Amino acid sequence: MRNVIQQKVSKLRLSDVVIMLVVSAALIVCLLPFLHIIAISLSSKPFVLSGQVTIFPRGWDFHAYEIVFTDTRMLWSMGLTIVLTVTYTIISMLMSISAAYPLTKDRLRGKAFFMLLIVFTMFFSGGLIPDYLLVKELGLLDSLLSLIVPGMISAFNLIILRTFFLSIPASLEESAQLDGCSHIGTLIRIILPLSLPVIATLSLFYAVSRWNGYMDALFYITDSELYPIQLKLYQIVMNSMVTDLTAQEGAAQIDVVPEGIKAASIMFATTPILIVYPWLQRYFVSGVMIGAVKG
Repeated sequence: MRNVIQQKVSKLRLSDVVIMLVVSAALIVCLLPFLHIIAISLSSKPFVLSGQVTIFPRGWDFHAYEIVFTDTRMLWSMGLTIVLTVTYTIISMLMSISAAYPLTKDRLRGKAFFMLLIVFTMFFSGGLIPDYLLVKELGLLDSLLSLIVPGMISAFNLIILRTFFLSIPASLEESAQLDGCSHIGTLIRIILPLSLPVIATLSLFYAVSRWNGYMDALFYITDSELYPIQLKLYQIVMNSMVTDLTAQEGAAQIDVVPEGIKAASIMFATTPILIVYPWLQRYFVSGVMIGAVKG
């Protein structure tokens, strides 16, 4: 018996070691490219050109960041993206909550049909051309609404939120209604306070998807004053390819290599969402697991 217990303990310890190694390896794989970008953004021109920069800066140089932070267009795009992301996240969560809560009620007629339509959109879509034509007919081109309305609700997030609402005991709602709460009052006073983990998690999903999105802006926005930061970053990367060619031919002399500007721009565009993530990270695992498993 004692030998069996010792074997189980040894196996448990071995599994813990394996898990730690896997997590450490995954962390290193994800962290190394990020450190490489930081190192390039802080390194001087000769070291970047010679390819000597790995994960540590060589010949510290902040000139790339000076260019980025003195570019009024970049600062405007950053402010616009922050406002756009916050607005999109709030509207998307309000719409998701408004749709998910009624779908938890058995007395809702056609509930199964509505759920079928929602699930259908997860696997089938009209495609890019119908989406563009729809946005055009709605008069949303060159408008920030074109970056909000088409992707206002995610079917995946809606299903997670609905599943979480179903896990809340019905007796709590019945007690609130006996005390005179309306359906909206029950939702605001009972359901939402108990749903903070999943709300924080889905808010992070919506915020990250909007922050990282640039394809819709590339198709729907032509006014440079309405470019979000990711689209500006896309333009910097594409323009730097031309700069690389002209620099190789001796047609241009630049103080900072395009790689340094790209790296500094990437850090400039990535840092805000990285700052937000730790505040919501404690809700992340619990929110997703509860919303995905219970029901």
